[in-house]
Amino acid sequence: MIDSARMIPLSVYLPFNMDCLRGDFTPAKRGGGPPAGAGRWLILQEQKLLVAPDGDGFRLPAGGAAGEPPPGVTGLGPRYWLGTWAGEPCWVAALPKDVPEPAGLRPETVVPMQGTRLPDDLLTLGGMAMQLLWWESTSGHCPRCGAPTGRLDGEWGKRCDACRYEHYPHLHPAVIVLVRDGDRVLLARKAIWAPGRYALVAGFVDNGESLEGCVAREVKEEVGVDVKNIRYVGSQNWPFPSQIMIGFVADYAGGEITIDGEELEDARWFPRTEMPVGPARHSIAGWIIRNFSGTAAT
Repeated sequence: MIDSARMIPLSVYLPFNMDCLRGDFTPAKRGGGPPAGAGRWLILQEQKLLVAPDGDGFRLPAGGAAGEPPPGVTGLGPRYWLGTWAGEPCWVAALPKDVPEPAGLRPETVVPMQGTRLPDDLLTLGGMAMQLLWWESTSGHCPRCGAPTGRLDGEWGKRCDACRYEHYPHLHPAVIVLVRDGDRVLLARKAIWAPGRYALVAGFVDNGESLEGCVAREVKEEVGVDVKNIRYVGSQNWPFPSQIMIGFVADYAGGEITIDGEELEDARWFPRTEMPVGPARHSIAGWIIRNFSGTAAT
């Protein structure tokens, strides 16, 4: 699906993609402080965002002046400035899992597969907050020599205090593909998924590998078939913990299904009119199935 006015894939508006915020968010790459005044807080307890009930929905808790946490919130880890959303600075902090939830706030999962109830804007902000916390937790020391690192001016990146090596937030590219053959599509499932749930073949890109080459390799390794006419259709940031999912559709080119038992529990062809329970609408897998399989989402 393409936005004909701007000729870009509509997948950019999927949750976890910053574009989903429709220009209302400005990232704070600098390590310094935000504009003065109270702001909103993205408090993560493991993979749950602490939010305040607001009628039938939720809102981010408001902090005090000068970047103070919301009233009654204690025990937070280091705070970080994520950026400005709708004119308000957004702070990020983690709450250890053994600290009780603050009064007036409730945990809502950020994970689509766990039935998140968060609206797309809070889901996106929560995803960016998770990635920021992950980066900060893994970048405090140089991967080359082990010395402490410091924030680069105007960037999320870090520089080693000793050897001056610079590195930036690590996004791990992974392809995800819908294989089509006439009126049927090839879907697969892992044993850890809910019963009856199927999704698309996916896998990480290897060194020296093109995206299209990765699609062909992953399909062959995981389900044993060959593909052709591999076409890019969209992408999604995926903060679990820090991936970029690159979506494709491809046509079946031959071979019999033979699953990789270490990766998958099952894989099979489904008629487009008899699709199983699929991925959540929040994911690029669900978006691809809805828009490129010729069937409505389950």
